[in-house]
Amino acid sequence: MELDKREGKNLKMGDANQVVFSETLEELAAIDSTIIAVTSDSRGSGKLVSFGEKYPNQIVEVGIAEQNLVGVAAGLTSAGKKAFAVSPACFLSARALEQIKNDVTYSDNPVTLVGISAGVSYGALGTTHHSLHDFAALRAINNIIIVAPADNFETAQAVRQAAASNKPVYMRLGKKAMPFLNEADQTFEFGKGRIIREGENLTIIASGETVYPAWLAAKKLEETKGVKTTVVSMHTIKPLDTDLLERLAANGQPIITVEEHMVNGGLGEACAAYLFQRGYKNRFRIVGIPDEYTVTGSQIEIFGHYGISEEGLYNLGMEMVLKTPE
Repeated sequence: MELDKREGKNLKMGDANQVVFSETLEELAAIDSTIIAVTSDSRGSGKLVSFGEKYPNQIVEVGIAEQNLVGVAAGLTSAGKKAFAVSPACFLSARALEQIKNDVTYSDNPVTLVGISAGVSYGALGTTHHSLHDFAALRAINNIIIVAPADNFETAQAVRQAAASNKPVYMRLGKKAMPFLNEADQTFEFGKGRIIREGENLTIIASGETVYPAWLAAKKLEETKGVKTTVVSMHTIKPLDTDLLERLAANGQPIITVEEHMVNGGLGEACAAYLFQRGYKNRFRIVGIPDEYTVTGSQIEIFGHYGISEEGLYNLGMEMVLKTPE
């Protein structure tokens, strides 16, 4: 993969995570004929055209039938294949929820469910195409890893680890080109958050494509106000890295969570519930999509409207750190 030559706020820009997913899957399929991509009329949107041309015997197209997609993937996996079921996240995690619960997790078939164009990636297509419920729905199901990579590095590692996993995995990917967030830290493991930036005044815990605006806000906070912020890519929503979460909360400083998901049932509530039950009293705010009719616009416009942006998180960070709590 060639890097984009642009520099985004001093970070090198890469490709969309969906592109890196398909490239990594091709690399794995070249040496492992048991890897099968299963798609629901999503070969193009899932960036799997090249995969299908190179490995026509390792791709199955079921058409617009997400329940069949998951059932076929589960059957292939039970027969010794490594199935990656690829479909838009909004449909995969809703239409096929029963099949995910029964055919994959309950039956312990280690399918990798790949939710593409996740969150509000579809922009102006609106609420029918937004996946703002997937973390909440799947967190309530036993025996599944939920991962939302923040950049190209995390995506490639997530694909490799999913292929090697003996547990079901739900991988959530977006459409936007992402920067390389911390090239100095080349470690990735399901269930272990990745520290992107370190500081002692504030912590921002984010997932997926919201990690980048969190990083931008942290940079601006330090440059303009001297506020040093820890930014964490909590790429694995389940199992949550509770050891890291406790270490982050131990200094008593404010915590902000950020996610491209409804504020109900996602990363923020998972973190808050864990810390509250263990007696931590940090000031805590969840940033995400509120429980309302979502505004229509591009992903950037929606992010801006709900404060999932450099400016929004910068302002919230100043409020949390510099204002005295009532």
